[in-house]
Amino acid sequence: MEGCAFCSIVAGQGPASFIHRDDVVVAFLSHQPVNRGHALVVPREHVTCLAEMDEATGEHLFRVTMRVAAAIRRAATQYPALRADAVRLVLSDGRAAGQEVMHVHMHVIPRYSGDGGWGGAMAGPRRASRADLDATAEEIVRAYRELYR
Repeated sequence: MEGCAFCSIVAGQGPASFIHRDDVVVAFLSHQPVNRGHALVVPREHVTCLAEMDEATGEHLFRVTMRVAAAIRRAATQYPALRADAVRLVLSDGRAAGQEVMHVHMHVIPRYSGDGGWGGAMAGPRRASRADLDATAEEIVRAYRELYR
């Protein structure tokens, strides 16, 4: 859909540090991460809310979300700069719920004690350089491949 940042990324027209790509969904790192390794899992098809998404896509989106979360946790054991004592999943469905990009997306956020990340609301996402995002994505992709060959 024209003007949608995620559709631009899915189409290869916007910059992204990908973790996973298949025919149904893509996963890439947020350019405004709450913590290092903060990923987004997005359906390729433009749907603004869950009610518009077919169940098969929803099931696949959640399966990939689970795998990305597992890969982040595994990568955190191998790369000390990526910390993840826990993972927070967030999907806001509609503006009143806090959805800012009107394309369904699941946040996969590494969390650790005292990180100051998302409490009830966004507590100051940080900007990350493309080089840092690419390096972090490589770490997570390695762990993803080890887990899901």
